[in-house]
Amino acid sequence: MFIEKVQENNRALIEFAFHLHQKGLILPDTYVLDYDTIMENGRKMKEIADPLGVKLFFMLKQLGRNPEIAKGLQELGFDGVVAVDFKETLVMLKNHIKLGNVGHLVQIPKACIKEVVAARPTVMTVYSYEKILEINQAAQELDMIQPIMLRISDSDSEFYSGQVGGFMVDELEALVDRIEMLKHVRIGGLTIFPALLYDESKNEIAPTANYHALKRGRLLLEKRGYHDLLINLPSATCMASIPLIHELGGNNGEPGHGLTGTTPFHKNNDGYERTGYVYVSEISHNYLDKAYCYGGGHYRRGHLKYALVGHSADDLKLTKAYAVHDDSIDYHFELDGRFDVGDTVLMCFRAQMFTTRSHIAVVKGLKDHRPELFGIYDAYGHMLKKGETNEG
Repeated sequence: MFIEKVQENNRALIEFAFHLHQKGLILPDTYVLDYDTIMENGRKMKEIADPLGVKLFFMLKQLGRNPEIAKGLQELGFDGVVAVDFKETLVMLKNHIKLGNVGHLVQIPKACIKEVVAARPTVMTVYSYEKILEINQAAQELDMIQPIMLRISDSDSEFYSGQVGGFMVDELEALVDRIEMLKHVRIGGLTIFPALLYDESKNEIAPTANYHALKRGRLLLEKRGYHDLLINLPSATCMASIPLIHELGGNNGEPGHGLTGTTPFHKNNDGYERTGYVYVSEISHNYLDKAYCYGGGHYRRGHLKYALVGHSADDLKLTKAYAVHDDSIDYHFELDGRFDVGDTVLMCFRAQMFTTRSHIAVVKGLKDHRPELFGIYDAYGHMLKKGETNEG
């Protein structure tokens, strides 16, 4: 989906990723993250968001919850991490990363709640009253008040499979009454997912029906005197959509794929964030008229289209690539044509690295032409090996 974009806007990443593989410094099934490009993309977003008063929480599940990337973005001045599930929350806590929004898609389970509340996240997303009670109890024991973010829903809302949940707008009045009786939580914001999506037919990022449900919820709360809430409008947060968040009355975004220039918007538009990662594999074998490279990094919504294959970074061939069927394990990816066993394969598709068995390699110094393999991590944010300087 994006390999041709990497060729256009980040040739240095292609060359160094090829070098790392050919020198045996990384294994196949490794995502290579360009730290410098990700930081530059983040800096550009902040330059747009800050004057508009849009608070940005960075999202790193798609980058394997990588703590080094998190530390860099925190140093840039981002307002914390949006940890979409409890395991990511715990990884970020271990690495001393400020918690922005936790429980965004997966609420924090009972056994973790007190530890998470003690870290004083900006908000904790909730979509059941029972979870609010658990947070209130933990906050009471810690003698504090924890802001919560209500996930809104309505009859016209549309959820992805596995992400169903929310408070219906017509339930809000009664819910607010119950929350206001609790002494150790307060309503700190509203969210829904997805609120914004890329419309390819119009080549623009636009509000979904979900946004309208959230707007109805916001207006209801404003009538009750809630005027200083975080209004979170997630999905496709990037340079192009941050002004839209502000225009729609939002003040909170969550750049994830925007940090690596890999939202669907970036496929058809130049001049925004540059592409910040590639996936590296290796030809394993040929069978009839096809070649097969090592897998492990498949994401079923990745929209894999093409791969670059070759012996050297100066002689790479673009070929059609095929992901495995969703009912199969991605032991290999299939490529058109036959190639030499051991050839390097580079791909770039929409990734969710935390769902894979891949390694994550963080590369620094490409912008200064002094590339360095900083470290190799697993897909869950744990360092496996400290890197070394390897100039290409």
